[in-house]
Amino acid sequence: MKISVIVPCYNQAEYLDECLQSVLNQTDMNWECIIVNDGSLDNTHEVAKKWLAKDDRFKYFKKDNGGVASARNFGISKTEAEWILPLDADDKIAENYLEKAIESIKKGYKIIYCKAEFFGETTLPFHLKNYSYKQLLKENLIFVSAFFRKQDWEKVNGYDETFTFGYEDWEFWIKLLKDIPDEEVLRLDFTGFFYRRKEMSRDIWINKNKLEKQRTLADIYYKHAEIYHKNFGVYHDLINSNEELRYERDELKKKTDTLLRKIRKNSISKLLFKLIEKL
Repeated sequence: MKISVIVPCYNQAEYLDECLQSVLNQTDMNWECIIVNDGSLDNTHEVAKKWLAKDDRFKYFKKDNGGVASARNFGISKTEAEWILPLDADDKIAENYLEKAIESIKKGYKIIYCKAEFFGETTLPFHLKNYSYKQLLKENLIFVSAFFRKQDWEKVNGYDETFTFGYEDWEFWIKLLKDIPDEEVLRLDFTGFFYRRKEMSRDIWINKNKLEKQRTLADIYYKHAEIYHKNFGVYHDLINSNEELRYERDELKKKTDTLLRKIRKNSISKLLFKLIEKL
């Protein structure tokens, strides 16, 4: 049984060696690793070429920039392997992750992942709640580096390439796991995935950019509205509308605070404010 590790890379050359070394270190030998250069402007090309010379299980493709979802889809389309493991170019995996996953694949599990830790700027456990599909609809419970079958990826038309700012992995799991029973999803009881924390990354950026985050979440909810209605009914609509109202309130407060600061800077306005305060 061959597993294809898909490594999309966009301007991550400085981390690529560490990522690919973690693949080369695998105790199970029956793998291939497809590196997809997604239009990088750094020296990704030169770094990747070195790995082709080290081991012929590494394969390399270069494409125009289209985002991480596009790069993953491109890489998966190039493999004939039955099982897929995405791995971002700045992350890494434990040396026995593939071996443990294959043992579980043979037992009939359809999705396999593990415990995880942050490394880099932060070195802490990556805490995720226990899996259930209903809980997955509320929040992402599975990081991108989990094992799945290529045929399931084909069935759901891969990653949605319109999700360029983030959450493309969560949206992928929502549609992929819709028809897979909870008991066929397994989290291995060991730490096998290491997620690099940097000063700025896509997940940090989108969490700071509330407007883009709200739009992306709305896209997920609307795209899978039937599933959300089935699981949460009208209650979900109320929660969603409340979140939108809270966001609008926060935005209005920001604009009001900015306007008040500008008014207070004006000398005449300062005098008026003092008179008002004395009333």
